[in-house]
Parts: sequence; C-alpha cells; structure tokens
Amino acid sequence: MKEQLYMIPLNDAVNANDECPFCNVERQIEQDLLDFVLGSGSSYMESNIREQTDRLGFCRPHFKKMFDYGNTLGNGWILKTHYKRMLEEFDKQVKAYTPGRASLRGMFRKDAPTANPVSVWVKEKNESCYICSYYKEHFERYLDTFFVMYKKDAAFRSKIENGKGFCLTHFGDLLEAGEANLSEKEQSAFYDMLCSLMHANLTRLSDDVSWLIEKFDYRNKDADWKNSKDAIQRGMQKLKGGYPADPLYKMNK
Repeated sequence: MKEQLYMIPLNDAVNANDECPFCNVERQIEQDLLDFVLGSGSSYMESNIREQTDRLGFCRPHFKKMFDYGNTLGNGWILKTHYKRMLEEFDKQVKAYTPGRASLRGMFRKDAPTANPVSVWVKEKNESCYICSYYKEHFERYLDTFFVMYKKDAAFRSKIENGKGFCLTHFGDLLEAGEANLSEKEQSAFYDMLCSLMHANLTRLSDDVSWLIEKFDYRNKDADWKNSKDAIQRGMQKLKGGYPADPLYKMNK
C-alpha cells in the first residue's frame, strides 16, 4: 500500500518498535500541542486560541507540563485571561445558588438533584482541558487510520502481528475502535490475534522484571542483564501507558 501523508506518524511510531506505538503517537501529539500553545509561534497571543484556552482551561497534569515546558510570559498571558473567564463563571455560579434550597426540595421529590451545582461546576472545570480535548479528537483519527492500514497494508499488518504489542490502555482503545472499523468476521480474527500478542508481550515484560530482581542476588552479579536493565519503565508503560523515564519536555529556546 502506498504511504499517504496522514499515515506517516503511525508508520514512524510502529517502526520505533517500543512497547506501544500509540504511546509514541500520544507523546508526539502532546509535545506538538505544548509547542503550539507555548512555543515560539506564540499562538497564545492569537485571540481565537486564547478564547478556546480561556473556555476549556487545562487539567492538573497539563498545567504541570506547561510549567515544566517553560515560557513564563506565555503561561502568564494564558492564566491572565483564563482567570478573567473563571472569575465571571465563578460569580455567576455562586450567585445562582442558595444553600439549603436544593436539600429542602429534595425532601418532597425523590428525583430531585442532590449534588451542589457549584460543586458540579468545579468538577466540570477540573475535567476540562484544551490539550486533552484536542488530543482526544486527533487520537480517534489515528485509531481509524490504524484499521485502514491494518486491513490494506500487508507490511504494516505484519509489523503489528510480530511486534511488541501495546500498553493495556491502548489495547482497550483498539478493541473498542475495532467494533466500529471491522466486520464481525474481521473483529473475531483481530481479537484473537491481539489478545495472543498481548499475552505474549505481557509475559515478556513480566519475565524481564523478574530477571531484573534476580540480578540483585549476589549469585547473579556476573550474569547477563539480558533485556532487564530498563524493565521498570517498560513494565510501567505496558500496564498504564506513557513514558515514565522521559525527561521533562522543555521549550527549545
């Protein structure tokens, strides 16, 4: 199958041959978004971008990554107008709620809401994130692209079937996306292949971690490390995704 432009990132991720190609894609998308939000292109100075970041904000993990990335001025501008939006919403939410009224109504209505609406608003804000939202939209496209390539590109399919599998998180994503992208017959074959692949590679990681522990036994001090030297970070990635050993991603000044 002739490689198309939109297939290149996924092909590159598979060719990297690490524990999960979708973790590779996820890292690249996130780093690209940090560059976009705070990098030298100064997108944070564009009104349409700031309108979105003001409205959606950022989750706790991405605020931390933005701080680590650097660019004090960029973070400052983003926070300045986001705070303005948050204060407006905060005042509106607080003004609209009177403590005690909801609970009083609840005494007479079984279906009455019991959650404090201001608390609900806070939870919604905690779950809202410009980077997460943008990532989710683009990641779904990569899942669709995966199945196009898996069905039509024999070389790509062979790399997947003979590769290191996926982290458990992205394994679950693939199973869910497979139901929308494969016929019933294709789903059955894909499920059998993927589960067998995952079992083999989870076993491999388990063995690597076990041998790492054995290497701390003085009787094995001269034994070969085999593939266990980086078993901790690979083992963590396989279970939850991500790259635990990655250095902080910082602005390239």
